[in-house]
Amino acid sequence: MINKKVPSATEALQGVRDGMTLMLGGFGLCGIPENSINRLVELGVKELTCISNNAGVDDFGLGLLLQKRQIKKMISSYVGENDEFERQMLSGELEVDLVPQGSLAERCRAAQAGIPAFFTPAGYGTEVGEGKESRDFNGKMHILEHAFEADFAFVKAWKGDEAGNLVFKGTARNFNPVMCGAAKITVAEVEELVPAGELDPNSIHIPGIFVQRIYQGAAYEKRIEQRTVRKRQ
Repeated sequence: MINKKVPSATEALQGVRDGMTLMLGGFGLCGIPENSINRLVELGVKELTCISNNAGVDDFGLGLLLQKRQIKKMISSYVGENDEFERQMLSGELEVDLVPQGSLAERCRAAQAGIPAFFTPAGYGTEVGEGKESRDFNGKMHILEHAFEADFAFVKAWKGDEAGNLVFKGTARNFNPVMCGAAKITVAEVEELVPAGELDPNSIHIPGIFVQRIYQGAAYEKRIEQRTVRKRQ
């Protein structure tokens, strides 16, 4: 069995260069590849195109890359809680392609499955559909969307084994599964890395064939964008 384990984020990110297109899993701050993002900041790579549902918050997640002006273009579905993301977008410093959330997920999944393009009704008749091929299916108009082409996909899972098999926990099973295998190289960081054969085959969400490198992450903060609690009576 092929052992895909690498000792750290440093080895996992070998080959990342300026100008690359990267996929990054997560939704909000849930299930983001924290260690891989921190390593990208340390590497100082620039002119990146990042495909992610959103861009974290100002001081965490992809927001750290935005602070350092390492991202040239964001392809995402939500600006959300990141003031710096919003500021760079409105000022024209950052190129932003806002994609309907379902289309974003499907463009990842299509890349994972090797499907070059697909038709969807989402976005027809709006700015999203401008300049795109459209077609009628059963009386409803659809637009043509293309699968993403990315150099690296960075995902975060709860458990994984040395063969690259992954198990996600709770809502961290968001964009992470559809990004596995959707790029030339998929890097998975996990909270717990076990020898091959220790995971229950019936519990595996993503088989190792979709993963090229895997490593054990550390010091996960698992932040929440906005913590809301009820006042005690």
